[in-house]
Amino acid sequence: MNPTAVLIPGDGIGPEVSDAACRVLEAAGAGVNWERRLAGVAAIEAGHEEVLPTETVKALQEHGVALKGPCTTPIGEGFTSVNVALRKRLDLYGAVRPVRSMAGMTTRFSDPGVDLIVIRENTEGLYSGIENVITDGVVTSLKVVTEKASRRIARFAYHYAATRGRRKITVLHKANIMKKGDGLFIRCAREEFEQWKDQLEYEELIIDAGCMRIVQNPERFDMLLCENLYGDVISDLCAGFVGGLGLTPGANFGANDAAVFEAVHGSAPDIAGQNLANPLALIMSGVMMMRHLADTRGVAEYGNVADRVRDAYNACLVAGEKTRDLGGTLGTAEFADAVIARL
Repeated sequence: MNPTAVLIPGDGIGPEVSDAACRVLEAAGAGVNWERRLAGVAAIEAGHEEVLPTETVKALQEHGVALKGPCTTPIGEGFTSVNVALRKRLDLYGAVRPVRSMAGMTTRFSDPGVDLIVIRENTEGLYSGIENVITDGVVTSLKVVTEKASRRIARFAYHYAATRGRRKITVLHKANIMKKGDGLFIRCAREEFEQWKDQLEYEELIIDAGCMRIVQNPERFDMLLCENLYGDVISDLCAGFVGGLGLTPGANFGANDAAVFEAVHGSAPDIAGQNLANPLALIMSGVMMMRHLADTRGVAEYGNVADRVRDAYNACLVAGEKTRDLGGTLGTAEFADAVIARL
C-alpha cells in the first residue's frame, strides 16, 4: 500500500514550494497519498479559530508523518509560533538539520567543504513560551530545562550518529553562566555518552567560543547537539556556509516514529504568489521523509525514490539550473520541472 502522509502547505510561499515538492516526489514514484491540512495564517483565513486546528493535529497523530511548508509567525505580537505549538502537541523532541556543501554551489567554505548535522532539543528551553510582565517595562522569560528532555535528546543524538556513520558529537552550552540549567543539560549528555564511548567521540564547547570555531573551521565539526534556542541559531548560521536556507532541509522526530519534515526557511510573504521562491529545501526535506519511510516501513523502494530525487536536484545545480536566490534564472515551478526532467 502507498503511504499516507499529511501535507501542510503553510502560508506565504508555502503552497508554491509544497506543490513543487509534491510534484517532484510523485514524478520520482513516491506514490504518497497526501491528506491536506491547514495551519498558520492559512487556517485562520479558511475560517478556523486556531492557527493549529484540532483536525490537523488529529491527522498528524493518525498518520505519524507529514511534509510541512513554512508558516508565518508574527514578530513581537499576535499568535504564537505554529512550529513551536506543533512540536509541543506531538512531542517532536528531536530536530535534525543537515548542512552540506553541494556541487554547483560555490561559497567561501566550499573547499574543503562542510558536512555537519545540527541536533536540536525541540520542546523546552527558552522556547517554552513562559513569559510574564512583572511591572511596567520589566518582562521575564523562563528557560525550562528538564532531566527527562535532556537525556532523551542526548540518546537520540548518539543513536542517530551511530546509525548514520557519524563519528563525533560536539555539545554546545553556556553552563559557565547558567550553571543549573545548561549544567543539567551537559551533565545528562555526559552520562548518556558513557554507553556510546566505544563508537563515538565527544566534546563540549561554550556556545560563544563554539560559534567562533564553527565559523573558523566548520569542516572540523561532525554533529552539533544543542538546546532549543542555540540549535535554532546555529542551524541558520551553518546554512550560511553552504549557500543559505534554500539549501537546508529539516526534520522533527518524536515518539513512535512520528516525524514532520519541513524547510528551515520562513514563509517570505513579500514574494508569495510570484513564482520566485526556491522549493529545493522542501524537496530535500521530502527526500528525508522518504528515507524515514524506508527505515520505518521497511520498503526499500522509498529509499530508491530518495536517491533519484537527490541525484536529480544535484544534477540541476551542477548544470546551473537554479532559482534566482542561488544565482540562477528559474522560477519555483520551472525548477521543479527541471528536477523532474532529470529524474
